Amino acid sequence: MDVIPSIRQTSALALGRLGDYDVKLAEAIVKAGILPQLICSLPEENRYYKKTAAFVLRAIAKHSPQLAQAIVQCGALEMLVICLEDFDPGVKEGASWALGYIARHNPELSQAVVDAGAVPLLVLCIQEPEIALKRIAASTLSDISKHSPELAQTVVDAGAIAHLAQMISNPDAKLKRQVLSALSQIAKHSVDLAELVVEAEIFPVVLTCLTDSDEYVKKNGATLIREIAKHTPELSQFIVNSGGVAAVIDCIGSCKGTVRLPGIMTLGYVAAHSENLSMAVIVSKGIPPLCVCLIEEHEDHIKAAAAWALGQIGRHSAEHARHVAVANVLPTLLDVFMDTHSSEDLKMKTKKALKNILQKCTHFPALEPLLHDAPPSIMKYIIGQFSKVLPHDSKARRLFVTTGGLKKVQEIKAEPGSLLQEYINTINNCYPEEIVRYYSPGYSEMLLERVENYQPVL
Repeated sequence: MDVIPSIRQTSALALGRLGDYDVKLAEAIVKAGILPQLICSLPEENRYYKKTAAFVLRAIAKHSPQLAQAIVQCGALEMLVICLEDFDPGVKEGASWALGYIARHNPELSQAVVDAGAVPLLVLCIQEPEIALKRIAASTLSDISKHSPELAQTVVDAGAIAHLAQMISNPDAKLKRQVLSALSQIAKHSVDLAELVVEAEIFPVVLTCLTDSDEYVKKNGATLIREIAKHTPELSQFIVNSGGVAAVIDCIGSCKGTVRLPGIMTLGYVAAHSENLSMAVIVSKGIPPLCVCLIEEHEDHIKAAAAWALGQIGRHSAEHARHVAVANVLPTLLDVFMDTHSSEDLKMKTKKALKNILQKCTHFPALEPLLHDAPPSIMKYIIGQFSKVLPHDSKARRLFVTTGGLKKVQEIKAEPGSLLQEYINTINNCYPEEIVRYYSPGYSEMLLERVENYQPVL
């Protein structure tokens, strides 16, 4: 409350640093009733004080929804919106930053920021020449849009998409990150919003982001493509036609870790929509990099995403499953499923992927090795496929005997009347009875016993 502006400003800065450091200190500042004093004189203050006051509000709001709510209750939003119209870009930046930290917590706080009239002013801020201001304003629009279709719609209605789309080709990496993030948060909610983003002609320029030197630009670019691809076959087809799938596959091959994740998910979503789209992923050589992710990645959730995507590619037809099987994916999935270190979620996803692919797979050389390693929960799907193939293929029947498949089947203990037992019976019915008996466990001992008990005819 000092009369000298520099003292007021320095004390506010000290409060901001305290509040920024620790949630308990932030709570203490709110309890001490300092915020109303900080805000009440804001419009008359100089730009340095305004920047500092915005920093204090941001520092407190970042910790929790409760603290952000306390800031809203003391009337800070109206003051911050006034600051968004300030002549000084630094003041606008500070205000935008504080509004973003309030909006990011939950839909209610985000709605409060919208109701205060911030969105149109933020859209004006992204058109300003200063890069730092553009970045923060784009980030705040992203924080507002992420919670619900209605909030994203308010950002769209203010004309944000066209301006954001123009900035995808900006050379500044940090700005591109925020712009791609904001477009993703808009596109994710609904088909209509995703179509509006696509209509802003973000393709093919967004594909250049997938080869960017900045990892976050890559990741956010792939995330934007994923959020569009997931909605409809038509949007996925548009991405394929723009060369998006090939670009995503290259991106997965050229990076490691979580940067790969949105790309992996994109391939899964595209392939899930239809047989033709799945074939587009196969033709673009999407299977090998996904298999590499299963082997190379250390994080279980990335492996799980790769397993899910492979399952989506292979689940459509025998042809799709054959492409996945030929790439040696099935033993890799099985290894991950059997690995004691795999998380429950990863085991569940790999099992589902194996089931999806196996139920369509009729490619004999890929199925046969699995017979010797698969646990009972997977075995029934493998045996099920053999029971479909063997009755109609004499070459396969012969091969099944010589590779030890028939012997393995006789060793499986199935519940009488179960589906597995039915499959085994179907397979056994493909062979003469003495062959089946010959490969049944204990048959050789029985023969030897007969030899021992045999009385020679002299």
